[in-house]
Amino acid sequence: MTSPPPDQLSFDAVEAEAVDAGGDIAARARELLRASLGPDADFRDGQLEAIEALVERRAHLLVVQRTGWGKSSVYFLTTKLLRERGAGPTVLVSPLLALMRDQVRAAARLGVRAERIDSTNTDEWDDIIDRISADEVDILLVSPERLANAGFVARVLEPMLADVGLFVVDEAHCISDWGHDFRPDYRRIRGILPRLGDDVAVLATTATANDAVVRDVVDQLGGKVEVLRGPLSRASLQLQATHLPTEHERMAWLAQHLPNIDGSGIIYVLTKAHARRIAGFLASRGIDAEHYTGGGTPGGAEDARKLELERRLLANEVKAVVATPALGMGFDKPDLAFVVHFQMPQSLIHYYQQVGRAGRAVDDAYGVLLHGDGDRRITDYFIGQAFPPIEAYESVLGGLRMAAPAGMTTTALAKAIRVGRALTEQVLGQLAVELNPPVAKRGGTWYAMESDYRVDEGKMAELRVRRHAEYERMLAYARGEDCLMRYVATELDDPAAAACGRCAVCVGHPLLAEHPEPELVALAADYREVAKSRARKPRAKRPPKTTARVKRRRKRPKPPT
Repeated sequence: MTSPPPDQLSFDAVEAEAVDAGGDIAARARELLRASLGPDADFRDGQLEAIEALVERRAHLLVVQRTGWGKSSVYFLTTKLLRERGAGPTVLVSPLLALMRDQVRAAARLGVRAERIDSTNTDEWDDIIDRISADEVDILLVSPERLANAGFVARVLEPMLADVGLFVVDEAHCISDWGHDFRPDYRRIRGILPRLGDDVAVLATTATANDAVVRDVVDQLGGKVEVLRGPLSRASLQLQATHLPTEHERMAWLAQHLPNIDGSGIIYVLTKAHARRIAGFLASRGIDAEHYTGGGTPGGAEDARKLELERRLLANEVKAVVATPALGMGFDKPDLAFVVHFQMPQSLIHYYQQVGRAGRAVDDAYGVLLHGDGDRRITDYFIGQAFPPIEAYESVLGGLRMAAPAGMTTTALAKAIRVGRALTEQVLGQLAVELNPPVAKRGGTWYAMESDYRVDEGKMAELRVRRHAEYERMLAYARGEDCLMRYVATELDDPAAAACGRCAVCVGHPLLAEHPEPELVALAADYREVAKSRARKPRAKRPPKTTARVKRRRKRPKPPT
């Protein structure tokens, strides 16, 4: 779409002119689009084709299009058109609470009545469920984790399945363990799709899927999925990769260059400690910077702070947000002027997911990768944490089978098998979404199920090898031996990959000076040492004794700081 939404929107006129079931879908879709975005708005390549396939043929589609292409407009307009033809509501599985809030607001701009059920609005659930029963909701947004809640499935989802008109899987790469953001509860979608009617349209969307992920997503969604793929390169984005060995050199680089870049942007880091430390240093240099990390109680004070920070960034009221990947999927700021990576991401797919947020509605935007000597250690830690050891699976299954037919809570199981609670919870979550799951949860208790499940050690080993190989290709990108945009697009198996003519490799020199001023480097080094020293200060009170659990925890690899 090419026009911004007006401040006030009214659908009264276009509602009165809704076409009947035999009407022109393209004309009606364009009418709705322009009522929302203005009289000059039009579809981007592929949008109308996707809408027509979903409405006319009730197709099953996987849409792979770059960030900002307008995937949400496709499913909102499809929902509107299907509802006008008497279809039931849409169910949308969406991965992030912040994204869901944005999507509810976006739906309203298109005249679609959207509601969400998640952990932050429990006091609204009863009213929303009543509205669903009264057919007053056009689209229901839920997180994949909600699909694991037996109460939600029985009370809300089951009654809806017979009447659903469209089923949407947003950020569909999360369904694939070959992808960069695998979310185990996405696998529960496999059990839902066969229970939908034959005339239910299915739409899966993502901006980051190479051929391997596409094949896996198609298989997860049932195999009869059409793939609609568009070019992933962004002409406005100017890419650069710069090696600065030390953390304080990179901190100084940021302090030197950010004031000279027009507009606001995001600095991505890999750990919470880096987010706080770098935001603090930039603020000490007079740069309006804030940190943004995951965690916190849904609906709590930290959640409210992050929502306010998102609002400030959208309004260009803050220069830079120093964020972990928690500020990622679904954050929609078309005029984002820069995305800087403070460390090497785990893969080029991770990198594109984040850097592709810049330059969507501006002529020029920077995507700068800063990388240093300690980056691999951080990546190795995260890869190790992503794949529990085989022994953890065997302990969890053995503990539950010994307790059968009685079950155990996560805490009791972890204590019984002497495995950390977080690791026990991770293993249980992955086992529960297998096709023939060996464990099941009822209430707060886990039970062993009749199953011949065996851990696929070969696949786990293959996944680890794949993750390390992805990091090696990230290193090759940083060496700058080819056009940076073409390298990224090729990694994503984009058939339209071509030299951009704008990156540092194509123009033959750095877009932004690579070496920061020595005075700033010294200041950054001093700030870093003070900040790390404060973080290392011992607590005022220590536990009276070192328990066995504490001893085990101390033996585990410590997260990078």
